This record gives sequence, C-alpha cells and structure tokens, in this order.
Amino acid sequence: MQVTARFDHFNINVTNLDKSIKFYKEALGLEEVRRKEASDGSFTLVYLGDQKTGFLLELTWLRDKEGGYELGDNESHLCLRVAEDYAAVRAFHKEMGCVCYENEKMGLYFIHDPDDYWIEILPEKK
Repeated sequence: MQVTARFDHFNINVTNLDKSIKFYKEALGLEEVRRKEASDGSFTLVYLGDQKTGFLLELTWLRDKEGGYELGDNESHLCLRVAEDYAAVRAFHKEMGCVCYENEKMGLYFIHDPDDYWIEILPEKK
C-alpha cells in the first residue's frame, strides 16, 4: 500500500491561551482560523494559520493543567519563513525580547513563545 499524506496541523499545549494567540499574531502574523471549546470547559483548541498555506498550528489550553510544560531540550521546533526583510524581522524580534538563539554562520535564529517553545525563523526562499 502506498499512502499519500499531507501536513494538516501541529499541536502545542499552552498555559495562557490569550497570551499565546497575541504572541503568534504579533511575532509571526498568524491568525485564528477556528476554535473548538469543550462543552464542560475542560479544554479549548485554537487553530492559527498563515493565510498562505493550509498548515495550521493548534494551540491547546487545558483548564486543569497546573504549572508549565516540560519541553525537554527543545530539540523539536517549528520553522517559519518570513517574506519581509530578514534583518528587519530579526531586529523586530529582538525588540520583542523573544530571540533565544542565533547562529549567524548558518544564517538563522530562533524565537521562543510564552511557553518556551522554540520557533526557527528563516528568510523566504527566492
């Protein structure tokens, strides 16, 4: 059997949904596409999109979760490419205080969200 799959979404759990939505909007321009709330209020799912691809970032908020999430060594990460001037975007992220790692030799850097998930930022391929 040959399976043909396509990427749909990636999920991360967040401790403060409003703060996370604001961060992804401000830092990366991601917009809420849809939302699902449990009838008992135990969880909320918010899907964010880039308005260019069908790929979604699913933010999951769990009412009964206490404390932060253990993210290990942060070796797993999202990667987004930006269309704007790369140096200007990096400067903007530095002003936001969210740049957590830079590798100028490789021409890349990472930002981290309010829950410390790492996001690699690359220029758009021309």
